[in-house]
Amino acid sequence: MSHSVCVFCGSRPGAQPTYMQAAHQTGAALAGRGWQLVYGAGDVGLMGEVARAAQAAGGRTFGVIPEHLFPREVGKRDLSTFVVTETMHERKKVMFMNCDAIVVLPGGAGSLDEFFEVLTWRQIGLHEKPIVVLNTGGYWDPLAALIERIIGEGFADASLRSFVTFAPDVPAMMAALDAAFSA
Repeated sequence: MSHSVCVFCGSRPGAQPTYMQAAHQTGAALAGRGWQLVYGAGDVGLMGEVARAAQAAGGRTFGVIPEHLFPREVGKRDLSTFVVTETMHERKKVMFMNCDAIVVLPGGAGSLDEFFEVLTWRQIGLHEKPIVVLNTGGYWDPLAALIERIIGEGFADASLRSFVTFAPDVPAMMAALDAAFSA
C-alpha cells in the first residue's frame, strides 16, 4: 500500500551538515518505499533538500505553499503536485489532509507550530496519524524534555508521550513509520 508522509522541516539548512544529510536521507527513504512526500513546497533549506532527494529517487512529491512565502521559500514548481494557498492555515490543512503520517525534521518556529498543531489535534482525538520526530544529533532533545515537563507539571496526561515517537536517525524513523503503518 502506498502512503503519503508529511515532512515538517526548516526552510534553512541549519548550522550542522547532519541536518541536510538527514533531509536528503529522508527524501530518498520515502521514495524508496514508494511513499509520497508531502511538504511545504519550498526549494530552500531542509525543505528543498528533502524534495530534491525524493525526486532523484523517483518519488512522488506533493508541495503546498502560501502565496506570500512563494518568493522567500522559492516555490518548487517541478513537483508531482504543486498547490498554492492563500494562508498558512490553509497550507497546514492541505498538507495534513493529504498525508497518512507526520515526520518532523530539525527546523525553527514554523516547524514547531506545525508540530504542536498536529500533536494537539491528536491529543483531542481529531486524528490517529503517527507523528515521528527525527532527532538528528539530539536537536529535539529540549522538545522531548518539554513534553515530559508538560506531563510532569500536570498540563497533559501521560498519554501525550505516546502520540510522538522520537527517532535518533532515518533508519529508526522509517522503522517507526513501518510499525505504525502495519499496526
